[in-house]
Amino acid sequence: MLYHFRPILTAFLQHDGLAFAEVLSEQSVQQAFADEGVPTNAPIARNTEDANSTVYTAAVTLWAFLSQVLFKNEQRSCLAATARVVVLMASLGRKCSDNTGAYCRARAKLPTPVIQRLTLQVADGCENRVAEQWLWKGRHVHLVDGTTASMPDTAENQAEFPQSRTQQAGLGFPIARLVVLFSLATAMMTGMAMGPYRGKETGETALFRELFGRLKTGEVVLADRYYCSYFMVALLMKLGVDVVARLHQRRKSHFRQGRDHVVTWQRPAKPEWMTQETYEQMPETIQMREVHVQIAQPGFRVGQLIVATTLTDMKAYSKNEIAELYHKRWLVELDIRTLKNTLAIDVLRCKTPDMVRKELWACLLAYNLIRQSMLESALEAELSPRQLSFTAALQKAAASWMILSVCEGDRAVLLIAVELEHLAANRVGDRPNRTEPRGNKRRPKAQTYLTKPRDEARQELLEGVAA
Repeated sequence: MLYHFRPILTAFLQHDGLAFAEVLSEQSVQQAFADEGVPTNAPIARNTEDANSTVYTAAVTLWAFLSQVLFKNEQRSCLAATARVVVLMASLGRKCSDNTGAYCRARAKLPTPVIQRLTLQVADGCENRVAEQWLWKGRHVHLVDGTTASMPDTAENQAEFPQSRTQQAGLGFPIARLVVLFSLATAMMTGMAMGPYRGKETGETALFRELFGRLKTGEVVLADRYYCSYFMVALLMKLGVDVVARLHQRRKSHFRQGRDHVVTWQRPAKPEWMTQETYEQMPETIQMREVHVQIAQPGFRVGQLIVATTLTDMKAYSKNEIAELYHKRWLVELDIRTLKNTLAIDVLRCKTPDMVRKELWACLLAYNLIRQSMLESALEAELSPRQLSFTAALQKAAASWMILSVCEGDRAVLLIAVELEHLAANRVGDRPNRTEPRGNKRRPKAQTYLTKPRDEARQELLEGVAA
């Protein structure tokens, strides 16, 4: 257990013989650490109180780090993680200290590129093995959107991820901007770019360009109107990637020749971020198809919209198919909500930028591993992966984390089979065109807000007591 990664994979319901078992093997995890120069056959940190009592190897450290992702609030703390390590070691017949120092030092030595590599390896492996019936007309579709995450207000975090200019110093929190790719078929996180919330070339489109290497020829990008610009479409077309997006609000469209037609977009002036060489390589015109979609469902915010796409073949891709595909763009909002609310990445906990990135990628690795177990369950039950509840899958992973980590042989196979069967029974509600008001019924407790840095407010209280 101290030097093997198999218990981690078992805890995420992976076992030899399952359809996606070869996506992430123990050998590939070991190779990822070896490539970064991290030993897997020796401790990377020890407890200074008793060198023989607590041994944090790469396997134990990653196991404890991922266990933090499965819980929220106090159960996500380093103290809670070391408590789980204490229980794990006791089950293996070893004594262990609950001092968090050794764990925190070991966690800091886990290279972020390793966690990122494992995360994307899970996504790519599952996407390559995806069932044909889960694809859209035989094509892989990527959902793209942006979001933000805040983190503790430390000098290091503020230097790299400065807070909003509208907030006073000492009252705001550092903010990171994220642009995330999700698979329409599997809901896997297939790519993520991170940067500061403000500054030059920190917008969503700039971060999205960093993810172009995650796209392959023949795939489709499904996006909102923010990504529907001439140069974004042209760059994606150059990669052999098609685009389906809502028409940008600044681009005018006319439908004198029907509600579904092909138009020619002219190349605009060179933007500041683009080099002259790249601009000259951009085509002077591109052919775009514009589809007018009428929405009759009561409660929707818009009654009509225009979808712009590079899928200009009207025989291969009908108007209704384009409209139905864009309707699924809303799934990216649900996937981001899963990350921010269910996995609680909206407020990160680490106090340095390096650890913030490490924490974020650990959350994404756990997300993809849970999605992998959902794929196994959906495949066996002949369901779509998006029919299964991620929250239920997370709860089952957390409930069985300790016991599956130390289970072996037939008992592990039985427990995994039972868990996968139960995953298929927990499905999301079939609520097409669901309409809900954007508001909360439960009122939060009244609480005043700080209008000055906490140190100043605390000093005023002390002076008031002294007076």
